[in-house]
Amino acid sequence: MHTPIAIVGAGLGGLTLARVLHIHGIQATIYEAEVSTAARVQGGSLDIHKDTGQIALRAAGVYDAFSQIIHAGGQALRVLNREGRVLLDEPDEGDGGRPEVLRGDLRRILLSSLPPDTIRWGHKVAAAAPLHAGRHKLTFADGSTATTDLLVGADGAWSRIRSLVSACLPTYVGVSFVETYLLDSDTKHPASARAVGNGSFFALAPGRALLAHREPSDVLHTYVALTKPENWLSSIDFSKPKVALAQVAGNFGGWSEDLRGLITGADADPIPRKIMTLPAGHRWNRVKGVTLLGDAAHLMSPFAGEGANLAMYDGAMLGEAIVAHPGNVEGALLAYEQALFPRSAASAAESEQGQARLFGENAPQSLLDFFSQRHPEGPWPTEQH
Repeated sequence: MHTPIAIVGAGLGGLTLARVLHIHGIQATIYEAEVSTAARVQGGSLDIHKDTGQIALRAAGVYDAFSQIIHAGGQALRVLNREGRVLLDEPDEGDGGRPEVLRGDLRRILLSSLPPDTIRWGHKVAAAAPLHAGRHKLTFADGSTATTDLLVGADGAWSRIRSLVSACLPTYVGVSFVETYLLDSDTKHPASARAVGNGSFFALAPGRALLAHREPSDVLHTYVALTKPENWLSSIDFSKPKVALAQVAGNFGGWSEDLRGLITGADADPIPRKIMTLPAGHRWNRVKGVTLLGDAAHLMSPFAGEGANLAMYDGAMLGEAIVAHPGNVEGALLAYEQALFPRSAASAAESEQGQARLFGENAPQSLLDFFSQRHPEGPWPTEQH
């Protein structure tokens, strides 16, 4: 099978690219390892930035649909100390600068904007190899193959396509997450619900944090974040959820019980996550017929809130570059990458600064200082995944 443009990965970035191309009558095929749209939960809340994610959604022609799924009140913000004392409490002023939406809802909008045959579900890439004249061959886990004139790796942190242009692999940043959910929180977990408030929530101390967000239907979605060695999560038996949660909560001795309840009161099995990154200035030499976007290109920690926004922006900018260079794939890729590299390096540096702000010796004061200096629509310190 041959397709002019092959996109590996049906995440937000790959879908945005395919949608921008579709609007302009350019055919592309997405190959996705998951077997269907319902293969897994698509993560939590995202704040969609005016200068990146919202531009991408406008370019993809789905901004109006996006505006219908915004979580009203979700831009509210609270910062607490370990004793549960509120240090900063900002309401959602409804300015639309960084509205909150559920990742799954946003993905659904992008999926529904594409012809059904755009995506080949259940096509996990086992190998990718160059042919000639910029063409590439994909071999899938089931043994089937496809060739393409333009190959785009939108396949995330552990991208199979990245190795065609770069030898870099993700490395651990020193912070581990344990993800928890409290359901029907106002009724079942009222003290924790009152502590979190209506939007984003940060309870900080040096080396540890509770990062939460209130989602629709009174869901409290929390990331328990700790500065730990890379093997720390493997020392916990997550097959025994209650035991695991108690072990994690043991790192929060002396914290308010209302805050510890975000861990011990979990209504779903905890999910461990090591936070990984590529080098902040990750780039590659131009390789004919292939490029990357999103986490495949510039995996960074979530502490600048840019991951999903940049993935969509990358997809939109790559799509527009292809449209602007008809019949000239290399010209399009060169223009795209020349803008991509400095943009992603700047965001990765912001993520590193955000990590220091959240987990450094001066937390939570360092976060309060940041908010006191920021422009009203300046960077938030974390993105919920």
